[in-house]
Amino acid sequence: MATRFIFVASLFLIYLDCCSGSFIGVCYGRNADDLPTPDKVAQLVQLHKIKYLRIYDSNIQVLKAFANTGVELMVGIPNSDLIPFSQFQSNADTWLKNSILPYYPATKIAYITVGAEVTESQNNASSFVVPAMTNVLTALKKVGLHKKIKVSSTHSLGVMSRSFPPSAGAFNSSHAHFLKPMLEFLAENQSPFMIDIYPYYAYRDSPNKVSLDYAIFESSSEVIDPNTGLLYTNMFDSQIDAIYFALSALNFRTIKVMVTETGWPSKGSPKETAATPDNAQTYNTNLIRHVINNTGTPAKPGEELDVYVFSLFNENRKPGLESERNWGLFYPDQTSVYNLDFTGRGALDMTTGGNVTKSNGTSWCIASSKASQIDLQNAVDWACGSGNVDCTAIQPSQPCFEPDNLVSHASYAFNSYYQQNGASDIACSFGGTGVKVDKDPSMFITTHHQLFHTYLYCMLILACTYVSMLEMPFSSLFVKCELKELIKSINIAVAETAIDSIMTRNVVVFALRSLNGGCCFSYSLFIQVNDISE
Repeated sequence: MATRFIFVASLFLIYLDCCSGSFIGVCYGRNADDLPTPDKVAQLVQLHKIKYLRIYDSNIQVLKAFANTGVELMVGIPNSDLIPFSQFQSNADTWLKNSILPYYPATKIAYITVGAEVTESQNNASSFVVPAMTNVLTALKKVGLHKKIKVSSTHSLGVMSRSFPPSAGAFNSSHAHFLKPMLEFLAENQSPFMIDIYPYYAYRDSPNKVSLDYAIFESSSEVIDPNTGLLYTNMFDSQIDAIYFALSALNFRTIKVMVTETGWPSKGSPKETAATPDNAQTYNTNLIRHVINNTGTPAKPGEELDVYVFSLFNENRKPGLESERNWGLFYPDQTSVYNLDFTGRGALDMTTGGNVTKSNGTSWCIASSKASQIDLQNAVDWACGSGNVDCTAIQPSQPCFEPDNLVSHASYAFNSYYQQNGASDIACSFGGTGVKVDKDPSMFITTHHQLFHTYLYCMLILACTYVSMLEMPFSSLFVKCELKELIKSINIAVAETAIDSIMTRNVVVFALRSLNGGCCFSYSLFIQVNDISE
C-alpha cells in the first residue's frame, strides 16, 4: 500500500479543448437586446473553457475583447457585403487592413466565412460568393496569411436535393452555377465545406417519418442505407454522410466537412412540442460526446468533424416561430438555460441565486491546487461577479482574507456559489478546477501506513479555522510535533478550541474546530489523502 496526497482545488470546466482530433465550438450571435458586453462575454467563454467561437461579422469590440484569450475565432462577411467584396479587390484589401490586421494575431482568427446560407436569403446573392471569396483570399495572400486563415462560406441543408438514403446524397442542380466553382476553390485551398445541420427541423416538419429518439441521438434501433448496408442510429450522421456522398459524386473526395451550426431549441410555440430544455440538453450532450470521441460517421469512421453549437445566447430579436429565439445555451444575464456537458463527462451550469455562507452540512466545494493561476483567477472573477457571490470576506482586513493566496480565496468563492446553488455537482464544476468533498474540511483524516511519512500542516484563519496534517514518522508523531504548541505558534486567538486525537491501528485523526460558528469551512489549503492499493 502507498499513500498519495492530493491538493484539492477547483474551477468550472465548461469546454473541452482537445490537443488533436475533432473540436466543439459555439456560435456567438448578437441579434438580441441586453446581451452582455463583449468583454463580459469573453470572460464567460474563458470561464467555460470554450476555445472556438463563431461570430457572424468582424465587430471591432468583439475582436478586441478576445485579444490574448486564446479563443480561436471564425469571423464572417455578411451577405449584404458580398456585392462590393466581389466587385472590387480594394474593398477586400481595405476590410482586411482595417478590421482584421489591427487585432491579429493577438486575437486568433482561423476562418473567414464569406456569406452565410446565401441560397436561403431572399435576395439570392450566390453568384457573388466565389468572386468575393477569391478577393478575400487574394487580400490574405498579400499579407502572407492565406495559409493561416482559411476562407469558405456556410450553407444550409437546402443546397441538397436529396439526403436520404445518405449514399444517394446529391446537391441541388439549381445551385450548380456557384457550387461547382466553390468546391473547386475549397479543394484547391484546402478549405472546409461548411454546413449548418438541424435534425430538429426534420423531426418538427415530419414527426411521422422521423422519430424523436433518432433525431436526438437516443435511438436504440438502426436505419439501414439500402445501397451501402451502412447502419445509422442518428440523423446527424445520416445528413453528414449525405454531404460526403454528394461531394464524392462530383469527384471532390478530399474536401473536409465542417458543421458551422447545429443545436436544438429549448422552447417553442404550442405546436413545437419537441422544443424543450430536456430535448435540447439531450441533443447537445450526445452531440458533444459523439464529436469529441472522434466517432466519425458510418461512411467515415474516425473522421475528424469540427462542430459549432448554435448558439451562445437566446436571441430575442430573431423573427419567426418562438423556437427561433430560444436556441441559446445562456440567457442574456449569463445564467444557463439548461445544464450542458462540453466535456462528455460532466455537467455545466451557471445558475445564480442569493448569497449564503453556511454549508449544507454534507458536502463542500473547494479549489484545486492543481489548477493554473489563470484558470483560478478567471473562476474567482466570475463567481464574485456574474455568479453573485458576496466576496467581501476575502478582501484585505476582512475575516477570510488570510491566508492570502488564490487557492484559499477561490475555495471561499467556490463553496459560497456551491451552497447558494443547491450544492449540486454542476455547481462545483468551475471548468474542472472545482472539487466537491464530502468530509468537513474542518476535520481531516489522514491514514498512515508503515514505511511512509506524513507531514503535519496546520493553517488557521481568524474566526474560521481548520487544519491538515501530514509528514512525520508515525512512531514519533507526538514527540516531534505537539499540536497545541503548533496552534499557539500561529498566534491567532480562538475563543474555544477542542482538540481530539483518536488513534487506531493505522489512522490518526486530528480534529480542530473553532466554536465560533464558522463563517467559512476552510479556505486554507485542504489536503486530502487518498490510499492507493499497490
